[in-house]
Amino acid sequence: MQQRFFDAHVHWNSKSKEKIQLANAYNAHCLSINTEAPSFPSLEEQEQIVQHLQKDADPGLHHMCSFSTQKWGDNDWIDGALHQIKDGIAKGAKGIKIWKNIGMDAALKKEDGSFLMVDDDALDPIFEYAIANDILIIGHQGEPKNCWLPLEEMSVQSDRDYFEAHPRFHMYKNPDYPSYQQQIIARDRLLKKFPKLRFVGLHLLSLEWSLYEVAQRLDEHPLLMTDLAERICHVQLAAKKNWSSVRNFFMQYQDRIIYGTDAIDDGTQSGEEFAKKVEGLWKFHWEFFATNNKMEAPEFSGNFKGLNLPEEVLDKIFYSNAMKTYLKTNSNQP
Repeated sequence: MQQRFFDAHVHWNSKSKEKIQLANAYNAHCLSINTEAPSFPSLEEQEQIVQHLQKDADPGLHHMCSFSTQKWGDNDWIDGALHQIKDGIAKGAKGIKIWKNIGMDAALKKEDGSFLMVDDDALDPIFEYAIANDILIIGHQGEPKNCWLPLEEMSVQSDRDYFEAHPRFHMYKNPDYPSYQQQIIARDRLLKKFPKLRFVGLHLLSLEWSLYEVAQRLDEHPLLMTDLAERICHVQLAAKKNWSSVRNFFMQYQDRIIYGTDAIDDGTQSGEEFAKKVEGLWKFHWEFFATNNKMEAPEFSGNFKGLNLPEEVLDKIFYSNAMKTYLKTNSNQP
């Protein structure tokens, strides 16, 4: 592992201290992303947990804020959402998270019965406020393409496990919900509507099945970044099939890609167990990007070769891209 490291996508929703001790030992910055997820604590509780953990984090635990959709449809909903955002930024949040419930939650429908999508005009004040105040937006729109397939046809085991455990978000079982294509189109329309928006498309822009599709969006939107959170197994599967094209993607877009694990500490594991899990992910992912070792992954059968990226590319993906995007510092700052 390199000396400079940033896991820019975690959800640290418990106060256990071992994960902070691990990050400190690795000299690692981490970004905890507050999210309005059904299984997570409230946004207020997530904020409190981050503030508690930040006291002992060195070099730093950072966070993103979000807003509640519970009163969606009320006349004053957008005012309340903006108030939450302003409060979160005032408390040190590095930007705003837009989650997949917008577009995938039947509770968020308009008067005509259609789903609220991320490019809806009703949400424009949030994006306009972000642009006017140079605030970063990070977006998780849609899901892996596997989400619209039966479990047995999904390409990786981690998706089978997740959607079996979260049938609410398994869109194969909800054919009356917006399609995968509609989710992607809505996000793409948002980026075209607001070309000055600083935006990180999380999870490889939910285009994990095709790095070519990811590249097209990066080419079209100069301010767009993407992260790898919970989609590295898809990259490894692609490397098994066409190693050179995957490596070329990371070489060409080395300035636009941010490392993250999406590791969730929900308190169901002991602090020691969770820290050990995160350390294992960091080492496994680093081996894939930094070496040419022959490797295997638990998400699919067969082996693949590590990408063996140059040191300067590794530094960008694992550190400096996150620093410039989330902390707005140059790559030479420790």
